Amino acid sequence: MYVAFLLEVGLLLIVLPWSGFWEQNYFADTWPPLLVLLKNNYVRGAVSGLGLVNLCGGFADLALIFGARERRGIHDVKEPNDLNDLDDVHRVP
Repeated sequence: MYVAFLLEVGLLLIVLPWSGFWEQNYFADTWPPLLVLLKNNYVRGAVSGLGLVNLCGGFADLALIFGARERRGIHDVKEPNDLNDLDDVHRVP
């Protein structure tokens, strides 16, 4: 579930700053200097960059899960449910 969260947040942070929805929010309407900041392309690029970092992190965790699955020869691996299960995914035999 953590992988899905990272992928979804990454995609939203990449796409959202460049959509029309970005400039139409409550905070920008109540405080006009924020709208000037939100329209800045450097700020939009920085937010998209954070989205790219989240997306890469999600794909890296997904690769670790699939790599552990292939090393063990198991085809029906569940996503880890708690922090103790994560140790098994990141451990190299």
